[in-house]
Amino acid sequence: MNRPADQPAHDPARLRASYERGPLTEQGVPADPLALFTAWFEDVVAEGLSEPNAMVLATAAADGAPNARTVLLKGYSPAGFRFFTNFTSAKGLELAENPRAALVFPWHARARQVRVTGPVERLPEAESAAYFRTRPYGSRLGAWASEHQSSVISGRDELERRYTEVASQWPEPDNLDDDADAVPLPAFWGGYRVVPATIEFWQGRPNRLHDRIRYSRPLPSGRWKAERLSP
Repeated sequence: MNRPADQPAHDPARLRASYERGPLTEQGVPADPLALFTAWFEDVVAEGLSEPNAMVLATAAADGAPNARTVLLKGYSPAGFRFFTNFTSAKGLELAENPRAALVFPWHARARQVRVTGPVERLPEAESAAYFRTRPYGSRLGAWASEHQSSVISGRDELERRYTEVASQWPEPDNLDDDADAVPLPAFWGGYRVVPATIEFWQGRPNRLHDRIRYSRPLPSGRWKAERLSP
């Protein structure tokens, strides 16, 4: 019997997995959530998980309309979690209107998630420039070629043409020592830091009785408080 065109081959409601990883207990977590984040991050890197630094970034416009997309974590410290993007992109404009965000690290291979919420601040230009110089030559050109990120364009040809133009403007140097400064930092591009107010660690457990430990602090300089959440 042929399946109706609107009927999926696999019913999402029937896709299930039992999470059999170890427990996450209040007694077993450190006082500093960054220490636990580092341990979990090193675990997924060691396991060879594809794009271990991929994270979902959720923002909201001034009217409260939410938006989410995957970006790449490019550094973290007690000060916060850093990523880089175009200031005129949808997320850049939303962060200008409403400088708060949420992050999700979806480490499914280890039945884990880390969720972060907090205010967002722009990084100093010098810090953005230092990171920009470490990007591959093509990625730096790509930032310029996609100057109007998130805006409608006529087609792929327009993007390729713009890339060719900026490549002609800033040719790749023959001397690798000169490569870092071959392409200047665009004024419309740079970094953000999500300053964590909460960090939740989610560990999948059998029978959907997941372990959830949430750290929170009232101020960026305050002490962290760890609490268990109901799954």
